[in-house]
Amino acid sequence: MKIEDVLKSTVPMDNSKKIILNILYTQNVITENFNEILKPYDISGEQYNVLRILRGQKGNPANMCVIQERMLAKTSNTTRLVDKLLLKELVTRKVCPENRRKIEVMITQKGLDVLKELDPKVSAHEASFSKNLNADEIELLSQLLEKYRNQ
Repeated sequence: MKIEDVLKSTVPMDNSKKIILNILYTQNVITENFNEILKPYDISGEQYNVLRILRGQKGNPANMCVIQERMLAKTSNTTRLVDKLLLKELVTRKVCPENRRKIEVMITQKGLDVLKELDPKVSAHEASFSKNLNADEIELLSQLLEKYRNQ
């Protein structure tokens, strides 16, 4: 469906505007579907992102700066996200023994179990958005989005 049809717009749009509206609309569709997957686990997309970052540490703790710089949404309040994950017992937090100003965060076994359960669902979600594209189109779309973003 064309973006003009989605927005029920009868006013002609230039291509630059169409691209931005298409990206924003597509982001919303992806996010809404993704949030439905996360809903039974009572975690947000940002909390999921933190758990994935911590799992990527392979058993090593991460400080708040490491988590923040790896977040997809750079505006996320990392401390608040970690606090919520702590209440759900998906992460642990402790003061670094070498530097008392540094907080170390680690994923718990419960957090790993949640991710293990979510992994196939998230993979299916990601694949569902590519099903109408062939491998070359997927690669091209990725390259074009990177080119568009990195001006």
